[in-house]
Amino acid sequence: MVVSHAFGETKLLILGDSLSAGYGLDAGQSWVDILATDPSKHIGFNMQILNASVSGETSAGGLSRLPGLLNRHEPDIVLILLGANDGLRGLPLADLKDNLVAIIKLIRKSGAQAFFGGIELPRNYGGPYTRAFRRVQDEIAELTAIPYLPFFLEPIALDRQLFQEDGLHPTLEAQPILADYISQFLQTELSSK
Repeated sequence: MVVSHAFGETKLLILGDSLSAGYGLDAGQSWVDILATDPSKHIGFNMQILNASVSGETSAGGLSRLPGLLNRHEPDIVLILLGANDGLRGLPLADLKDNLVAIIKLIRKSGAQAFFGGIELPRNYGGPYTRAFRRVQDEIAELTAIPYLPFFLEPIALDRQLFQEDGLHPTLEAQPILADYISQFLQTELSSK
């Protein structure tokens, strides 16, 4: 299900997982919902924000859903926030890279702009894998020259109180912090276009 907040002509589609879908929160409480209530205030641009995030989504799932989302919603911008579940499940990093590059190509072919927000894995996944996971995201950004926010949970990452009991999903209190951080990224990138 895609949640739409209609403001303005420009359409921003969020293609993400539970971190953007508002896992563990009531409807309307995610950072995406905060941005969508008044995009011109938060991002500086009047736009319609469509949240196509699905809890548990992998890069392969996002890639399979993307053509239908592009055809149905015709977004101007797609913010890709996928990869966390690939990493948490230990899926092959080559597949993650291939899927994300294919997603970016589809977005560009549709005429939309693609933006990418990366993620870090928990330290218990081991240094070699977490470094390789980070490197793949950095390589994608460099290869595609895409506007890139390396770690979109960065402003809350070191505060365990801003995560739910599972240690993975941000709390209600974390949502405005994430909304501010991501809106600054969007505003910077859109102002430079």
